[in-house]
Amino acid sequence: MTIAEYLEWESQQETRYEYVNATIYAMTGGTIPHNDIALSLYTVLRPHLRSRGCRMNVPDVKVEVSPTGPYYYPDIVVSCDPRDLNARKFIRYPKLIVEVLSPATEAKDRGEKFTCYQTIPSLQEYVLIDSEKVAVECYRRGGGRMWLYYPYSAGDVISLGSIEFECAIALVYEGVALPG
Repeated sequence: MTIAEYLEWESQQETRYEYVNATIYAMTGGTIPHNDIALSLYTVLRPHLRSRGCRMNVPDVKVEVSPTGPYYYPDIVVSCDPRDLNARKFIRYPKLIVEVLSPATEAKDRGEKFTCYQTIPSLQEYVLIDSEKVAVECYRRGGGRMWLYYPYSAGDVISLGSIEFECAIALVYEGVALPG
């Protein structure tokens, strides 16, 4: 399937599909903790981003890695680029991408997606949030091709330098039922 065919076809579907190397993949539903974590982060980020002229979208908005693909649906994507502010089909210039990890998606989020996301020049941070335990990993673009790693655990304050934001990790996991 070509990219043009994918974009036309997917716009008529009820299910979301990612596009990678001319192949489409149906997006599966997440767990309640997965959803609660994404919603909590969205809730604390939204007021901060609105005042900065940035847009934030949740899982129903795709990111175009390049004009030739792939196209992914991250859990949260933030763009502060004016070219994305009125986007209708996908985000092209993300500054921050967040994926909430689940056992079924963790390998893809850490591997394939991160490798592709690193090629987006506008991307400054890639954040992975564990849905099975209190753990957040932030990869921040350094000099050249270097990405700096910042792990966070219970009791820490998460710092997202790309959007000048800090919050207690407890806010991200507030009310989330983690496995015991």
